[in-house]
Amino acid sequence: MALPDRPLRADAVRNRARVLEVAYETFAAEGLAVPIDEIARRACVDDGRAVLESGDPGEALFTFLRSMVLQWGATDRGLVDAFAGVGIDIKDAVPDAEDAFLALLGELLRAAQTAGTVRRDVDVPDVKALVVGCQAMQAYRPDTAARLTEVVLDGLRTS
Repeated sequence: MALPDRPLRADAVRNRARVLEVAYETFAAEGLAVPIDEIARRACVDDGRAVLESGDPGEALFTFLRSMVLQWGATDRGLVDAFAGVGIDIKDAVPDAEDAFLALLGELLRAAQTAGTVRRDVDVPDVKALVVGCQAMQAYRPDTAARLTEVVLDGLRTS
C-alpha cells in the first residue's frame, strides 16, 4: 500500500484504526475470506450505532451522513463503490451487511424524524440515494464536498 504524500487528517486516522480493529475481530471470528468491503461496512454500522446511542437523536443522522461522505467517502473508494453498487450487487454479495446498514439508517432516520429535525416525506432509500450522490460529489469535487453536503443536509431538515 502506498503511503500518502501528506499526513492523514485526524478523522482519517481514526477511520483507518477503526477499520483495522473491525478487520482483526472479523478475521479472527470468520477467517480471511471476509471481503474488505464487508469489513468497512461493519465499521460504518458500528460507528453509526455509536452516534445514535451517544448523542442528540435529532442530529445523529446528520453526523452519520457527514461521516459517510466526508470521512469514509474520502478515504475508502471500495466502500463507496460497493455502497453505490458499482461493479457489485451488494445485496447479493453481503446481504447481512446491507441489511444491517439499512436497518441502522432506518433507526437514525426515525429518531431524527421523531425529534422533528428531519422531513417526514423521506425514507431510507431516499437517504441512501442522497449519500451515494454526495459520495460521488466527494470524488468529483472534493474541494466543495463539505459545503455541498451541508446543502443536501439542509434539504433534509424540517422547515
